[in-house]
Amino acid sequence: MRVLETPDGRYIVVHGRLWRRQRPDLEPVQRDRLVRDLMDGRRAVRAAKRSGDAEALARARRAVDTAKHALGERGPVWWTDGAPDLNRRMIRNTDYADWYAGLPEAERADQAKR
Repeated sequence: MRVLETPDGRYIVVHGRLWRRQRPDLEPVQRDRLVRDLMDGRRAVRAAKRSGDAEALARARRAVDTAKHALGERGPVWWTDGAPDLNRRMIRNTDYADWYAGLPEAERADQAKR
């Protein structure tokens, strides 16, 4: 299943919602390290929830947040043209609505399955 991204490359679309993409200027080695950190943090969140350890959960969530900021998925936007951040908004409520509506039905339906 291919990931649907907006024409400007700023977001991916999942279930009709925009999610900010990683910074395209990251070197592959740095990006891979940050993605590994993110996944380690997510696993730690899951483990802390299972164990009921509130301190471990807080640490794990901070690790996830740190990685997401470094990847550019959270925090200040990585583009420089002054466009607003539409992260987590429904695509139908954004300037991307017409583009999305113009996609073949199969492509939009494929995203709805995610």
